[in-house]
Amino acid sequence: MRAKWTGVVLAVLLVGVPLAMAQDSTSSENKSAGTEVKDATKTTGKDVEKGTKTAAKDTDKGAKKVAKTTDKDAKVAGKDTEKGAKVVGKDTEKGAKVAAKDTDKAAKKTGSTVKKGFDNVTHKAKKSDAKTAEAQPADTSK
Repeated sequence: MRAKWTGVVLAVLLVGVPLAMAQDSTSSENKSAGTEVKDATKTTGKDVEKGTKTAAKDTDKGAKKVAKTTDKDAKVAGKDTEKGAKVVGKDTEKGAKVAAKDTDKAAKKTGSTVKKGFDNVTHKAKKSDAKTAEAQPADTSK
């Protein structure tokens, strides 16, 4: 029973203390509405000025970081492109040499095959004793 009462008292304190502290204890009754507006305007102006300065500094830092990063990335990309171009040039040169050799070999093989085929196909014309009839022009009067 003692623990139960202790729990109830503790719960009341936990709920009651924040409610009591949350009450508006500032004495705004002594200040006029105009004074409160002036104070609020001053505070807002200071906050805006401070925020603007901080934003400007952050923007400047960010712009510098972006510029450095962009410059660095551009240099790396340029180097990579240059290396890639060299590799491609070497590969293209090697490929061109291999292709030229293969083409040369194929041309030689094809040329010898054509020559052999040509020799086999051709033969000397035989002389014929029979006289061929001379061609008569066609009769176009009809």
